[in-house]
Amino acid sequence: MPTQTFNRWIIAARPRTLPLAFTGPLLGSCIAYAEKNFSWSVALWSVFTTLLLQILSNFANDYGDFVKGTDVDRKGPTRALQSNLISVEEMKKAILLLSLITLLSGTILVFVVAENLNLLVRLLFFLVGLSAIYAAIKYTIGEKPYGYRGWGDVVVFLFFGLISTIGTFVLHTGNINWLILLPAMSMGLLSAAVLNINNIRDYYEDIRHNKKTIPVLLGLEKAKIYHLILVSLAIIFLIIPVFIRYYTIVQLAFLVTLPFFIKGMYRLYHFSDPGELNRELKNLALTTFWLAILWGFGQIL
Repeated sequence: MPTQTFNRWIIAARPRTLPLAFTGPLLGSCIAYAEKNFSWSVALWSVFTTLLLQILSNFANDYGDFVKGTDVDRKGPTRALQSNLISVEEMKKAILLLSLITLLSGTILVFVVAENLNLLVRLLFFLVGLSAIYAAIKYTIGEKPYGYRGWGDVVVFLFFGLISTIGTFVLHTGNINWLILLPAMSMGLLSAAVLNINNIRDYYEDIRHNKKTIPVLLGLEKAKIYHLILVSLAIIFLIIPVFIRYYTIVQLAFLVTLPFFIKGMYRLYHFSDPGELNRELKNLALTTFWLAILWGFGQIL
């Protein structure tokens, strides 16, 4: 594939959002390892499948916003369709192809790689996977996309938090440990926080195009408070399990990321140009990624 063509699709995949795809499977795998019920194949296939789902969501979002005209004068990073890097037909074919690849990857994960599941649980995972692909596409595509009606945060919390984290743990172990619920909620809240920064940045454009995101529904000032709640609860939900099952100070290593969350919050409250939030979106995604690594390995060590 020529370098120029490859670079076009890299831009469309939005690399700065991709670290979020690793957080749920990473945390679920680390907890499974700490419980002495871990499989490298499950860990790698879970990460790969979630990564495909994130890219599919980004492709679909690019397409949906473009055909609705929401991308006009946006403050965010370059969009592939908006900047004519990729044609509408190319993107439609890519969405279809990536949907099939994601479905294949998920099917292999559930029916081949995971060894601790009975048939009923495998079928349930398969249906959840189909729902995740549907949700990734319907965020901005169609006559009534849920991303235009304020449901984006809920879906992100559900699929990139609860399902990716708890689902990965179950794929490893074949059972559910209730202590994984709080870390899973934490990853979901931080994923919603990344989306919230994106929507605060696009606030005025979304109002003009009747895209009713949470910031549009709440207003900018309340959306900032909402963001503070998301991040604060996410940190609290990671602290609680540590104190319930405390063994060593290493389990609190993840708190070294706290200054970065505080710094990001300060910048969110004091930005003057929406374009400044592009950096904060990237920073929050990366900080969440490192938070997941430190918390997960704290449980192992």
